[in-house]
Amino acid sequence: MTDELDLISRLKNDATKETAFRELMTLYKERLYWHIRKIVISHDDADDVLQNTFIKVFRSIDKFKGDSKLYSWMYRIATNESITHINKNAKRLQISNEDMQNNAINNLAADVYFEGDAIQLKLQKAIATLPQKQQLVFNMKYFDDMKYKDMSDILDTSEGALKTSYHIAVKKIETFLSSD
Repeated sequence: MTDELDLISRLKNDATKETAFRELMTLYKERLYWHIRKIVISHDDADDVLQNTFIKVFRSIDKFKGDSKLYSWMYRIATNESITHINKNAKRLQISNEDMQNNAINNLAADVYFEGDAIQLKLQKAIATLPQKQQLVFNMKYFDDMKYKDMSDILDTSEGALKTSYHIAVKKIETFLSSD
């Protein structure tokens, strides 16, 4: 925690901000990329959203109050940027968010950065059928093994509601995977 407080103070100091920011990117770039990638699906979109996330973090670090962990704050920004990205693309293409997600999943098999097999693809299709909040909760718990407390900070929702969302998501995914 003292390392985090030190990093935050260096991020808020104009003399050390750029060096501290490079350190921050090194620490969190990969974790944030995979969090974003699970939401937006496409590698190229994930790169764009990650860049937007870090720009927003850089510009907003002075507003960080320390009410949560730094990484929870950054995950919240990354989550919001991901959702905004999906909404903008869906609006631009004049399709629903669900159709946007389905298009991304359908393109996943052709994505050179996707290393999964048929089972992974089917799991991604199952996740895409969930409402957006359940997708977020499932990905954070199942893939990131995130604690409900941290998820609660990121998504600004009670731990009980998150546990319920995860349970429902798991049931829906099991049903999807057992069909066919």
